Amino acid sequence: MPPRSIRRVVTGHDSDGRAVFISDGPAPAVHDRGPGTSAVVELWETRQTPADNTGNTDFTIGQPMRIPPEKNGSKFRVVEYPPDSQRVWTSLSATGVAHDQGARHPGFHKTNTVDYAIVLDGEIYAMMDIGETLLKAGDVLIQRGTNHAWSNRSERPCRIAFVLIDAESC
Repeated sequence: MPPRSIRRVVTGHDSDGRAVFISDGPAPAVHDRGPGTSAVVELWETRQTPADNTGNTDFTIGQPMRIPPEKNGSKFRVVEYPPDSQRVWTSLSATGVAHDQGARHPGFHKTNTVDYAIVLDGEIYAMMDIGETLLKAGDVLIQRGTNHAWSNRSERPCRIAFVLIDAESC
């Protein structure tokens, strides 16, 4: 299933305060820059902590691609990484992201977030300044504001679910 066809079901409340489904369908916020690039599906975003569950505002719709969440916010997304052998490295200048131009891999970057990364399908190397580890489907990485990159050395895409939570820098 390509990432653009992820079904997203969102709950909320009706005018009487009863629990209801407010949407059920393909995720509306897909950032796909073309063949050989990572496709990102934004599933939900909060803009404060604690999150505000009143109303039915969907902060993912109509927003430009932004890697980290806003201050005190969170993001839930799925990213599909093509194999490195097919990957096209485009310049992604994003607010809140520090790119490491001199790193050993072109994807090195850092955000002031705590990220929960769950490998859904495929395999990928999580690279740090020192060291790397192979993650496979079912593995979880807790990424705590470190300089890192993702390297897919297999010949098939890797899909990862991420929850990003704003954090203080270290």
